[in-house]
Amino acid sequence: MTTERRVTLAGALAVLVAANVLNNRIAPRMAPMTSAAATGALLALARRSGLSWAELGFHQRSRGLRIGGVLASAVAGVYGAGIAVPATRRFFRDERALSLSRARVFEEALLQVPVGTVLLEEVGFRGVLHGLLARSHGSAAATAVSSILFGLWHVLPSIDMMAANPALSRLAAAPADDLEAGPDLPGRPSGRDGWEVSRVVTGSVVATGCAGMFFCELRRRGGLAAPALLHVATNSLGYMFARLAPEEPERSGRAG
Repeated sequence: MTTERRVTLAGALAVLVAANVLNNRIAPRMAPMTSAAATGALLALARRSGLSWAELGFHQRSRGLRIGGVLASAVAGVYGAGIAVPATRRFFRDERALSLSRARVFEEALLQVPVGTVLLEEVGFRGVLHGLLARSHGSAAATAVSSILFGLWHVLPSIDMMAANPALSRLAAAPADDLEAGPDLPGRPSGRDGWEVSRVVTGSVVATGCAGMFFCELRRRGGLAAPALLHVATNSLGYMFARLAPEEPERSGRAG
């Protein structure tokens, strides 16, 4: 990798880190504007370094839309089945959606997720980083490195997930026989929950890293359109189905 490409890669990483902190800690409601600006900066860096639009994933649009559409429909089916089955329903009851008004849910699903999250993540990781790394080190290395970085990108969101969806966070952190044990977390984890935080964060990083590898394969088959559609469906429909999930009846007191 030439010095110029190293500088470009470092610049792209700096843009992503800044956007991650802004979107998750400083100004979450401004995420669409922050992500749009960061996406523009990343594309400018990549194009200036000589990457073509095809190398950035802007190709095979028709095929990508077909693949992404089929996968998005499958996500909707899985979510629908998930909220219909009592045993899995609790995993869909996310406080981030349940605490919002109907208007805010639509804002999250139709603006914050597509523009504030998916646009930047797909262009940033599957587009710019993958393109820069593939040119110097090949597609396999680009997939591995961009997916690892995509997993690390989710450290801050995974901490927030613990407060928003305790059942899902315990699923990521604990073995099956521990799922019914342990208290729900009413707020952001405290110091005594440090071990649980580390397990949730590790589980989230590994899971999203694996998802990043799958998204890279979709990119190979259908450009950025394929993973972007699946990504939007996974996140946006999560807000919708969280509101549609029936409330669980209160458990009766334990015998004994």
